[in-house]
Amino acid sequence: MNRLKLGIPKGSLEQATIELFRRAGFTITTTVRSYFPAIDDPEIQCMLIRAQEMARYVEDGVLDAGLTGKDWILECEARVQVVADLIYAKQSFGKVRWVLAVPESSPFRSLQDLRGKTIATELVGVTRRYLAAHGVEAKVEFSWGATEAKPPELADAIVEVTETGSSLRANKLRIMDVVLESNTQLIANLEAWQDPWKRQKISDLHMLLEGALNALGKVGLMLNVHKDNLEAVLQVLPALKKPTVSHLSDPDWLAVNTVLDESTVRSIIPRLKQAGAQGIVEYPLNKIVM
Repeated sequence: MNRLKLGIPKGSLEQATIELFRRAGFTITTTVRSYFPAIDDPEIQCMLIRAQEMARYVEDGVLDAGLTGKDWILECEARVQVVADLIYAKQSFGKVRWVLAVPESSPFRSLQDLRGKTIATELVGVTRRYLAAHGVEAKVEFSWGATEAKPPELADAIVEVTETGSSLRANKLRIMDVVLESNTQLIANLEAWQDPWKRQKISDLHMLLEGALNALGKVGLMLNVHKDNLEAVLQVLPALKKPTVSHLSDPDWLAVNTVLDESTVRSIIPRLKQAGAQGIVEYPLNKIVM
């Protein structure tokens, strides 16, 4: 049997990735001691790999494909096929930023002020290239964690990842610059991408995962309306494209089906009722495939 070796990011992205796969139609089951989670697709073999190492294992062919951050792909300068940007993170469905930060009380105001100083980060390679691009020579030290706690005693500045900035603020740090914006990417081994079966399997996976992301925050709405009230109902409805309108067995009545932002439904349903809609049903969506 053909089988795709797929890397699932272990750590901060793990639960968000498993939930995304669930919405895409796959059930991934993990156990505490195993690095090989079960998935209800016999054509996929999963392995849990730290996001920091994922691109290297995909590049070497240990894995056919995997999900990891753009930041870690750039960090190890991996030669892989980027199949898709999948915009989700640990806490939110957006991008993260690697920022250059210093203590709020620090006299440093620009990158140039850090010449000859010490910067702590997990993203050593990217940080060194960032400094070189701006003509700044500084010492870049690898940080094993708790990076926000290092200035000013253990480092003059840090380059750290943030989604909301709350951790930086809690540690009384001030952002000086954005070094890199990153998001999760689906990547493939270059040889695997040339294999017709694996390429199709990865492409199918991409379509389903992207469909699950498209559906986040959306709901479906269907209703019945008398033809005389159709225009009034359509005036109320914002839609993904245009609502689907179909005839019912009674020629005077129509069915309307559409997709809405979940946050707008509570205000729209009363207005639909006032416009003449009946039998209004709201239902959840797992995927929207464009």
